[in-house]
Amino acid sequence: MSWVAVILAAGKGTRMKSSTPKVLHRLAGREMIRYVVDAAKQVQPERMVLVIGHESNRVQELLGDDVEYVEQAEQLGTAHALLQARDKLEGIVDNILVLNGDVPLVSGETIQDVMQHHSATGAAVTILTSHGGSQEGLGRVIRDEPGQVIGIVEEVEADSAQKDIVETNSGVYCFRSQWLWPHLATLPRSKSGEYYLTDLISLAASSGEKVESVTAQNPLEALGINNRIHLTQAEAVLRQRIRERVMLDGVTLIDPPSTFIDATVEIGQDTVIYPNTIIEGTTKIDRECVIGPSSIIVDSFIGKGCRIQASVIEASTLEDGVDVGPFSHLRPESYIEAGVHIGNFVEIKKSRLGRETKVGHFSYLGDATIGRNVNIGAGTITCNYDGVQKHPTFVDDDAFIGSDSMLIAPIHIGARAITGAGSVVNHDVPPDMLAVGAPARLRAKKR
Repeated sequence: MSWVAVILAAGKGTRMKSSTPKVLHRLAGREMIRYVVDAAKQVQPERMVLVIGHESNRVQELLGDDVEYVEQAEQLGTAHALLQARDKLEGIVDNILVLNGDVPLVSGETIQDVMQHHSATGAAVTILTSHGGSQEGLGRVIRDEPGQVIGIVEEVEADSAQKDIVETNSGVYCFRSQWLWPHLATLPRSKSGEYYLTDLISLAASSGEKVESVTAQNPLEALGINNRIHLTQAEAVLRQRIRERVMLDGVTLIDPPSTFIDATVEIGQDTVIYPNTIIEGTTKIDRECVIGPSSIIVDSFIGKGCRIQASVIEASTLEDGVDVGPFSHLRPESYIEAGVHIGNFVEIKKSRLGRETKVGHFSYLGDATIGRNVNIGAGTITCNYDGVQKHPTFVDDDAFIGSDSMLIAPIHIGARAITGAGSVVNHDVPPDMLAVGAPARLRAKKR
């Protein structure tokens, strides 16, 4: 049997109280809608159609050509949203899978269970329900005395007795296509002025069509995001899933609840993550690293056997065997070669440090290219900004930069050159020379 997936993602999400469309709010480093799209991809529908509306251009920019789009220009409810896909889909498939873009925890496995049950029973409609989860904002499932589903009542229209029902609608539906499209267009407006997709359940049941249901094994899969509280609840679930995944993949988390890892992060085996550590974005950490405690790593590559202690790494690359910290900061576009030591209270910005170079403490290197086996003494500053432009600093292999050296860029320190402690170096230093004083004067090195 052929299937098309339709994801409803047109709503503004007014209860989020945000200028960002609800489906673009982020969970564990990814936009909410990405989780729903990925779950739909797992069941391999022939096509996937996203119904967009509020800030539609932003949603399209995010997902690109991953899905097809139809627009709901006026947000008149979930049934009206699905109706926008009719011209694109009617008559071309047997079944329509409908997902809500604000239910990010539902898994591909659960969706597959609903689809298989729908196909096996020949139902007109099959829904995913939940028992025991949060009921706030969710429709209540109405059953007759024998237990057959006969309707769903939205919370805003439920009476007190209906609100006490613990079985809720998850927002996952399967429809037989030939039955869906003729009946979808006949639904009346609700009291709220919207057309509810859930009204199809009572319509099917009252006309003698078979309505089936599958209960989610994990009620958290049915959690819909309507406000920031729901967003936080979903975030906690996703974070725990990620922590469990990386631990099963061979990563040690000393204190899992205090460790925050985005869904997009990759971590190699035998790496140890200490408490109060945040790893975000497209970060990739190789094997046998020690990260933390109290470290933040964002959009960076960390090579094998690195140690990052109480430091911040942003959009940078560390080759194998680098150690950083405590209390240092690598700003974007820094590249640190293998075996480099970066100690405490060091800031590096848009710079490259060669192999085995050492920056022990209290230094700033900005727009600098540092060679191999260079010693950067405590208090070294590259003075790279003249108030108008940023200028580069070059330090060649085996140079020795004395403590409290001020390197006034643009400047080039040659191989094996030395700057004396407290020097203010405002001219290039040739290889094998010594620069001392403020301003620095050149001398021959003592042999």
